[in-house]
Amino acid sequence: MRAAAAAFYGAALGLLLVGLRELLTGFEENRCSMTYMFEYPEYRRVSLPRRVARLYPAYGLYLYGEGLYAQETRALKLTGAPVLFLPGNAGSYKQVRSLGSVALRKAENMEGGVHLNVFTVDFNEELVALYGGSLLQQTHFLHESIKAILRLYKQLKTPPQSVVLVGHSMGGVVARALFTLPRFNPHLVSLIITQASPHMAPVLALDPYLLDFYTAVRQKWVNQAAKLRNITVLSVGGGYRDYQVRSGLTSLPCPPGDPNKLSLVVTAVPRTWVSTDHLSIVWCKELVLATVRAFFDLIDAQTRQFTDDPERRRSVLNHHFIRHPVRTLRDVKDTSVPILDVPEAWSEVNSLRLSYRTPKEGQLKYFLFALPSRRKAYSHFYCRSNNLEMSSWVFGCLHGNASSCGHAVDLSMGTELLPAYKVLVLSLADLSSFTHLVVSASNLNSKQFTVECEWQREESLTRPVSVPHVLSFGFQASDVTVNSSGLLHNIQLLHFHQVYQAFRISVVSHCRGTRDRLPGVYRMRVPWFREDSFTTASAPSATEISGMLHTSRPDNGSSVLLQLHTAPNCQYKVSVRTSFPKVLGQVLRFCGPLVPVYTSVALLLACGGQLSSILASGRAADMSEAVGGALQLHKVNLPLYLLHILLSCCRGLLPPEDVLPPTPPDEALPEWVESGEEWRHLLAPLLYVLGATVAFWASALLRLLVRLASLLLAPLHRPSVSRGAGTLRLRTRLLLAVCLAAAGSTSCGALAIAAASLLHLNRVLRLQMTERSLSHMLNLAPRKQKPAANGVPEAGERGLLSEGALQEVRDDLQLHLSLATLLLLPAVLSAPSLLHWSRSLRFCTRLDPDPCWLHSVPLVCVSLLLINCNTLQLSNSRLLPVVSCLPLPLAVTMATFSSLHLYRIVYFLLAVLVPLGVCCVL
Repeated sequence: MRAAAAAFYGAALGLLLVGLRELLTGFEENRCSMTYMFEYPEYRRVSLPRRVARLYPAYGLYLYGEGLYAQETRALKLTGAPVLFLPGNAGSYKQVRSLGSVALRKAENMEGGVHLNVFTVDFNEELVALYGGSLLQQTHFLHESIKAILRLYKQLKTPPQSVVLVGHSMGGVVARALFTLPRFNPHLVSLIITQASPHMAPVLALDPYLLDFYTAVRQKWVNQAAKLRNITVLSVGGGYRDYQVRSGLTSLPCPPGDPNKLSLVVTAVPRTWVSTDHLSIVWCKELVLATVRAFFDLIDAQTRQFTDDPERRRSVLNHHFIRHPVRTLRDVKDTSVPILDVPEAWSEVNSLRLSYRTPKEGQLKYFLFALPSRRKAYSHFYCRSNNLEMSSWVFGCLHGNASSCGHAVDLSMGTELLPAYKVLVLSLADLSSFTHLVVSASNLNSKQFTVECEWQREESLTRPVSVPHVLSFGFQASDVTVNSSGLLHNIQLLHFHQVYQAFRISVVSHCRGTRDRLPGVYRMRVPWFREDSFTTASAPSATEISGMLHTSRPDNGSSVLLQLHTAPNCQYKVSVRTSFPKVLGQVLRFCGPLVPVYTSVALLLACGGQLSSILASGRAADMSEAVGGALQLHKVNLPLYLLHILLSCCRGLLPPEDVLPPTPPDEALPEWVESGEEWRHLLAPLLYVLGATVAFWASALLRLLVRLASLLLAPLHRPSVSRGAGTLRLRTRLLLAVCLAAAGSTSCGALAIAAASLLHLNRVLRLQMTERSLSHMLNLAPRKQKPAANGVPEAGERGLLSEGALQEVRDDLQLHLSLATLLLLPAVLSAPSLLHWSRSLRFCTRLDPDPCWLHSVPLVCVSLLLINCNTLQLSNSRLLPVVSCLPLPLAVTMATFSSLHLYRIVYFLLAVLVPLGVCCVL
């Protein structure tokens, strides 16, 4: 039985490790360029009012500077546009140096002295992603910092009226929380850019303050969306490299239709196109450049401050972060442009495709495409060029002929920048007023580039293919072959719309001839969220693309597109296979917080198994057998799903299940949330297996550590033959309870919980050393025998006593090992509060607010009660039959109501431990 359990949990551990490996390493290499400072960075502290400094002694406000600029701003007489950087969870205020340094270099090339003043806030590197008690304090300090920054500009004729905020991780959540403050003036902040900030929900909700904070922020931005409509917020997710905050959580929970709230993944940002981890998103040069360029485009030339026009903010952010055309809207005052009448520069194209490479010598060159003859047969005009200069290059001719165009309209605003070239796709239905299209291939600067254009039919562009089932394990493939006589092809991936799906998509190209070609660009296009990813490949080549999603499809009308910008005269074979390791990685990425819940369920059921064994036979089961038998799918998952159906049917009458709150409130959940919860319930058996696996091997590790510790401490231990080793007297327990409760109330409740769990571990360690001593004594002592009446020798009285005492100690040891795992869980869940308190000791000796204090007192008391507990007391207790029935219903309820509120696990554990402690007394 033990061998079978070990083999099963070993295989499950292999699955878990494969999923973790895929989650932590199954992504592209870091292709971000590093940002460097050209001069030594300086952080000038900004003095705050005494009241603010007294209320927030751990926080600070700094101005970033380098070299000459740092010397010029020593007196804090500033004339630039203010930008304030907010670090995130355990983040340093010095992370601003990438943004600040690039902004300083950019200002050197600006006319009129336009520049940025980049400030940064020191939040003492607090762990606010795990401990929510400091979030409100950080929000209030941020409000005071903004007012202090604006006071520095009072001497200017046109001082800034607002500050632009850049928030990393939880700093972005704090930035949005500003608007929940009753005395905050919304006009002080008009633009917020967040980087890898979990806006939808916290990654791990380990205390109620964190969820209360999120609820307040969500309700403010949803309920008062009309008042906050002019506040521009851009949220950027890091992609698959960021395994700490998945990009789905970075989506802004705002009502649909608000154009000033933008959410996207960094892989879709033009001129960036890379995935970033949780820290590199701050210093990734490609993203920092896009951010700084947007800031300078947002500055009004007359006031030299950030614009107050929300439409312009939206236009600039769309230009730099969503679709990068050749020019911003403010540069396009008149789209009508004259074209030089140079006859030798004109060439009419009568073929279906143009492929032209400019010569080394500079020249003026225009290609003319007649529209009337193509309208019936074709629907689109496609053109691309690897000349990435931001200039107009495609025009619509109003009155043209085969040799010239007197007057034209610039059509280049629809250009989209891709990693290898710029692309423009025009619909002929929108060009009814034009007679010709003109493509400029002029290279007056003698720079060589390639221009390729073609006429396209919409119906021939798209090829549908059904993706394999997620349980095909890669043995089934969906193939499609594209004989590329064109430059653009769309592969519609049918039935690919859930986040738990993951595929390996291989694109193999074979080409005729060896001439130079533009590289191919493969774009994974997700219509319902800006999470597009790009892959560049030469032709011919074999390329593998990871097909995964950050968000599930919100409706039934859209499909993922694999867009292939191909080379002409090449054949492309696309093969789609399910990647089971990537599926496991996606399951852990989206359902990872449920694994600790099911681990707690397994440990709770293991304790229930111990109690049932004591009730039936008076002996405790072996710890490995109890944990191994805790995987009871039929007893947990079936009631769990039935309870889910009941709660879904009786919304408003029963307590709500743990799901993300709806947006907007008082309406039905968004479909992507509902579908996500459905597939989470379908995956519940797998998550239960993974949680039970963690429980099995964690308990095995605990037993191993206890044995090793008993070996090391054996020389210091006085041999004992009593099962009472490690027990405490009543007076001692009362004294310890009072001391630990007082310590928890005056310092940190997590400290008292950790101390109580260590006291119980001492009891386990003493029992292990007693068991070892008794085993040695029994092996060394000669067994006395007395003759029986029938001539068969029997064990003597001393042997019976020794074996009985050894069995009692072993039973107690197995019982307390099971209890130790349950008592260690609250200590682990409260560890962030303890760590936060220890790092803030120099400012305050008491954690305020303390999420652990309320349940630390019952935990300390029940832990001290259970220290003296043994199997004999439990078997004689009249309450044991009732208590042994509690773990199963509590485990099902825990799995239902603790998936988002992880701190509730402690309450369910107390619901078993408190009655169990009473059993030791009654």
